[in-house]
Amino acid sequence: MKEKYLLLDSGDQQKLEQFGEYVLVRPCSQALWRPALSKTEWDRADAFFSRDGGNSWKFKKKLPDFWFSEVEGVRFKISLTDFGHLGVFPEHSLLWKSMKEAIRSGVKSPQILNLFAYSGGASLAAAQAGARVCHLDASKGMVAWARENAAHNQLKDAPIRWIVDDAVKFLKREINRGTRYTGIILDPPSFGRGSKGEVFKIERDIPELLDLCRELLSEEPLFLYFTTHTPGMTPIVMGHLMQQTMKNHRGRMEVGEMILPSERGNAIPSGSYVKWICL
Repeated sequence: MKEKYLLLDSGDQQKLEQFGEYVLVRPCSQALWRPALSKTEWDRADAFFSRDGGNSWKFKKKLPDFWFSEVEGVRFKISLTDFGHLGVFPEHSLLWKSMKEAIRSGVKSPQILNLFAYSGGASLAAAQAGARVCHLDASKGMVAWARENAAHNQLKDAPIRWIVDDAVKFLKREINRGTRYTGIILDPPSFGRGSKGEVFKIERDIPELLDLCRELLSEEPLFLYFTTHTPGMTPIVMGHLMQQTMKNHRGRMEVGEMILPSERGNAIPSGSYVKWICL
């Protein structure tokens, strides 16, 4: 339990989190309420990240270059970045349990595609459940980080393809090759650049991206999951997009907010999700 991730509290537009043995304070614009825990408990944090006057970390003690934290059964290498990110978005683990259940109850050795896959949380959760996985991200550095995480989860030799590429271009090539996937997960950014400088804007490009994902689903698909942290992409917006994408396919839809729960403090809404579960 020493490495487990915990949201300890939130409030005053900040969140108090424990990643393994270290406690950190980071900005959280949604947390407009007052903290539940005392100022004394917040002040015990090991490091504080602020965007006031430029991004910066302040430390109460020296932290290592990296350490480890576990989220929903997946072990992550944690490292401080200049943007305040740490190499994992714990709220995504909300989807992993149902994804694992679908993989284990579906066709034998399903093939899962994880787009905008970051440090590999969903990829590794799917591999743990017995799936073959294609992990794609436009950042060579993040794919390398995800491969490290695979090794730290005893999944170094798991059937995972590691791809550095632009998502839309890759999807079109996969369609032309006749490749099909049993399940697809995508977590696109609001704005991003592909491996060769391609520009992605979610408001402009998400309809095409979802249509390409639908074309890549196999004849016996399990699911299509779509998550985002883009403020304007509310559950209702995402639900409309998914309904239009999958209108000719049998299935049921679930939409909602990704929530970071807290046992002692205040929970945090952290983006939105829509799941299409194929029937």
